[in-house]
Amino acid sequence: MTWVKICGITSREALDAAHEAGADAVGFVIAPRSPRAQPLEAIADMVAHASLPSYLVSVDASPDDLADAVHQTGATGIQPHGAHAVAAARRALDSSWEVLLPVPMGPSGAARNPHEVPTGAIPLLDTASPSHGGTGTVFRWELIDRRFAPFVLAGGLGVDNVRRAIAEVAPFGVDASSRLETAPGVKDPDTIRAFIEEAKSA
Repeated sequence: MTWVKICGITSREALDAAHEAGADAVGFVIAPRSPRAQPLEAIADMVAHASLPSYLVSVDASPDDLADAVHQTGATGIQPHGAHAVAAARRALDSSWEVLLPVPMGPSGAARNPHEVPTGAIPLLDTASPSHGGTGTVFRWELIDRRFAPFVLAGGLGVDNVRRAIAEVAPFGVDASSRLETAPGVKDPDTIRAFIEEAKSA
């Protein structure tokens, strides 16, 4: 059965919907410029509220800053975008935290070499963009380098295409955010439930 992560959680209502529908993990954004960014105190409260593996999604955060954020929130893992991503991944793995390492997928393929992914980290293949995710745009799945396996597929996944994505790409897991929203940063609980149901039954 496909592993499912719901990213960009900003409310307990969305968190409860993900938990009750059978999500395997959730993501909380700490990148300040994102419409889904949450204060560490709010994330700590939500992490304590639901017993789900939780990832802190950052952009250009240093390994030390990410480690501090993990300690403050009680998150179980990180998803570091941008500068310092590989160094932060190695630091997290040394601390026995889970790591989803983003691999931006552009028009000609992956912007990261499979050998750059530290042992123990899971590649997260997502549509390349200046915003580092949350674009709602699907990249060309035929460009996936199978040396990244096992990987998590992201980028424009929603209720209407996640079943096809799983059938065609056979990822270890799927990750969705923007297409589960009614507005940037506002997740729709019913859409979350429908997405998880589609992914788990694919």
